[in-house]
Amino acid sequence: MADKAPEVDNTTIADSNVVAKYKDAAIIANAVLEKVIKLCVPGAKILDICVQGDKEIVEAVKGIYNKGKMTKGIGFPTAISLNNCIAHFSPLASDPEAELTLKEGDIAKIQLGAQIDGYCSSVAHTLVVGATAQKPATGVKADVIQAAHTALEAVVRMIRPGNKNMEVTKVVDKIAEAYNTKAVEGMLTHQQLKNVTDGKKQIILNPSENHLRDFQRIEFAENEVYAVDILISSGEGKVRQLDSRTTIYKKTDVRYSLKMAASRHVLSEIQTKAGSFPFSLRDLEDERKARMGIVECAKHQTVLPYDIMYEREGAVVAQFLTTLLVTKNGNIMVTDPHFNPALVKSEKAVKDEEILKLLQTSFEVPAKKAKKNKKKATDVAAPAAAASAPAAAAPAAAKK
Repeated sequence: MADKAPEVDNTTIADSNVVAKYKDAAIIANAVLEKVIKLCVPGAKILDICVQGDKEIVEAVKGIYNKGKMTKGIGFPTAISLNNCIAHFSPLASDPEAELTLKEGDIAKIQLGAQIDGYCSSVAHTLVVGATAQKPATGVKADVIQAAHTALEAVVRMIRPGNKNMEVTKVVDKIAEAYNTKAVEGMLTHQQLKNVTDGKKQIILNPSENHLRDFQRIEFAENEVYAVDILISSGEGKVRQLDSRTTIYKKTDVRYSLKMAASRHVLSEIQTKAGSFPFSLRDLEDERKARMGIVECAKHQTVLPYDIMYEREGAVVAQFLTTLLVTKNGNIMVTDPHFNPALVKSEKAVKDEEILKLLQTSFEVPAKKAKKNKKKATDVAAPAAAASAPAAAAPAAAKK
């Protein structure tokens, strides 16, 4: 009897249908990010931009994958975090911060995501409000943006089968140091799975001794997906909470018999509208009741808060995030963080030779080569054709 072929896990990117869902979610995330970037002008209200970003995602997913039952929608609610605010700022209409507007020179971090059938493609971009090719960002703002983008470019080349997460952490620290900046302490890149945005395999930035004590050392493997999240600060890289109230949460698998009817209603609404993905309290039917009910949910860990985090006053933080598919033949950045080098002019640069070599390598899946013509009459022309084709770069896995 012939041996059975090994079963393929049809929830990983070994399945072409899963790859297609990540890519289709990414097309939406990329398009919405581009629209949100255009909305980030002096005088624009952050609340209005966040609402519009979420609306664009919801509308875009309506037109695809409509056969059969399938969850789809927001994978991460639109958040715009300014200057020393590190992440997760997405205000409600009832919050004092609802009137906050963008000002010329603000450094704005945009994060959002779309999901199809439980496969989430997230993206983040940093811009300086009002910067143009004629008047690009300079000084410390340019330094943190360039450092974050350079670190992202290095990391997407290092996440290859057999490579280790702590080696990535060290390289990010070196790049941050080259720009006289710091990676934000304890920030995580998570493995992505179906209906899971915080998988067990992680990369940590700028870890403290306490972080390192329990942090799991891992190797990357084929057919994994990561939300590669790089945050770089001009300050100490230390995280703190201020007075801003949390508005983004995610349902957990914890079961608890909630006492308040408002809490039970909120949890039920979350399950229906967001499932396992992060959501904004804006998305719930009644913001006031949502604020009331979410307190008990968070207390008993039936939801996980995405707290609004800050660096010290006067510091600025930049972020770039991409969703990365790790395949046998190379990596695929399905989301595009939209970095524009014309808008950023830093006087600093990476000088470490190993990192510079790494940045010159290709990480992408090579294009398929055309089949050779078998006829002998054309064999003579083959070397010339081969000479005109670009050589495929060595995979990043070969570079430590």
